[in-house]
Amino acid sequence: MPPRSKITREMIIDAAYEIVRESGEGSLNARSIADRLGCSTQPVLYVFRTMDEIRECVYQKADEYHSEYLMQTGENTSIWKNYIRFSVRERNLFRFLFQSNAFSGRIQGLIDDERLLPVLEAMSAQMGMEVKDVKKFFAAIYYPVHGIASLLANNSMEYDEEEFETILSMIRRGVLKEMEGSENA
Repeated sequence: MPPRSKITREMIIDAAYEIVRESGEGSLNARSIADRLGCSTQPVLYVFRTMDEIRECVYQKADEYHSEYLMQTGENTSIWKNYIRFSVRERNLFRFLFQSNAFSGRIQGLIDDERLLPVLEAMSAQMGMEVKDVKKFFAAIYYPVHGIASLLANNSMEYDEEEFETILSMIRRGVLKEMEGSENA
């Protein structure tokens, strides 16, 4: 008999991640992971006690990928454009990350999370603002940008980059104008 291949923790997480990415969180279960790995459910449920443990690991992997995706900025893009693009190109991951109970609490908790610091520092450098001011900007712009991204991720809306570029520019200018006005008051 040939030796049985060992199913590792990483293999299970990778398989589960791909299932969520391709088909959404609703398709994630021990059987779908086992099918993807070509094994029974026994190794999956031996390495992980519960599906919630697997979901947590998949969430962490998706969150890391999302953060990397956001940081791919350049001359013709921004973190906010990437946020919207992510919701279009990675609909299932977007829904898993931002429209499940895993993303709970208040926006301030997100802003104060140390994992967001690289994003805030990049925005600070890009915008020429102190991080404390970028946090205010982030809070003010996050809600409308998330709303746009959610509409695109959950509906059969057409993604028109020029249209959303204009909307983002208006939001950004409005927030910056308000921030300048509150400093002068």
